[in-house]
Amino acid sequence: MLEEDVIVGSDTDYPLPGRLSLPDGEKCDLPAALLVHGSGPNDRDERVGNNAPFRDLAEGLTARGIAVLRYDKRTYVYRNQMRRLPYITVREETIEDALRATALLRHHPRVAPNQVFLIGHSLGGMLAPRIDAEGGNFAGIIIMAGSPRRLEEIMMDQNLAVLNGLRNRFVKRIAERQIAKLTAEFSRLYELSDEEAKATKLLNRRVSAYYFKEMGEHPSERYLRDLTKPILILQGDKDFHVSVESDFNGYRKLLGQRPNATFKLYANLNHLFMPSVHGDIRKAKREYQVPQHVHPQVIEDIADWIHSICAEPDASHRP
Repeated sequence: MLEEDVIVGSDTDYPLPGRLSLPDGEKCDLPAALLVHGSGPNDRDERVGNNAPFRDLAEGLTARGIAVLRYDKRTYVYRNQMRRLPYITVREETIEDALRATALLRHHPRVAPNQVFLIGHSLGGMLAPRIDAEGGNFAGIIIMAGSPRRLEEIMMDQNLAVLNGLRNRFVKRIAERQIAKLTAEFSRLYELSDEEAKATKLLNRRVSAYYFKEMGEHPSERYLRDLTKPILILQGDKDFHVSVESDFNGYRKLLGQRPNATFKLYANLNHLFMPSVHGDIRKAKREYQVPQHVHPQVIEDIADWIHSICAEPDASHRP
């Protein structure tokens, strides 16, 4: 494997360091994948605890003849600057840089520009159809542990899962009040004007309501309904951040009859597509402290799917 250090958005106010992994040799017209992170200030390896799922994906897919680009997220490199902004949306957090990274990848001399795929994990998976529609124009989309639902719905389910697992009655009462407050705030979200949402802070004043409102007004479902290109949906059945019933099956409900959609559910894998350790959202920190790797079958399935799309008769004509 060869690795090149790159800068995503080198001519912008937020240049981001990244790494392009290339198969050994000089073969050109390679299929390529862009990795788009989940929520939070992630580095290029999407390191969580003692795990680095994007590094695993890059190494595994490159070994299968696929170039892979990963980069540090804007909220990771410019964490302090981003915190000082009055508000941000997923456009500034994720979409703009994903599109810049796509252009960089597509113009590499060893990459086939019409065979660039997007692999979005978690929030990146939720945004993948929008990134594609807003200029990504990918050959295909892979959604790992994403959701067709709105972000606030997922967060409320996560909070309720924590609440239901609490045994201390005093702590549980405090959590119930906090969840009730957040429920009330989210219920009014789409009644706010944009300016009101920008001025309203949620989650202990860490995030503006506009972050959720703007994303919610561009629902993944809208883009998925119009999507005709190949799409691969992956999830582990021990994922406690998103659920099989609401999220994986939600995608099935939207896309299950479409010939362009493929679904894979993995037994005993968590949100990082690694073997489940505790399987409990209350023990998430401990779950990810255990050093593991993305399951080889997941990498194999992604690589096989990408190569199968590239081998289709009309693949060379995709923009």
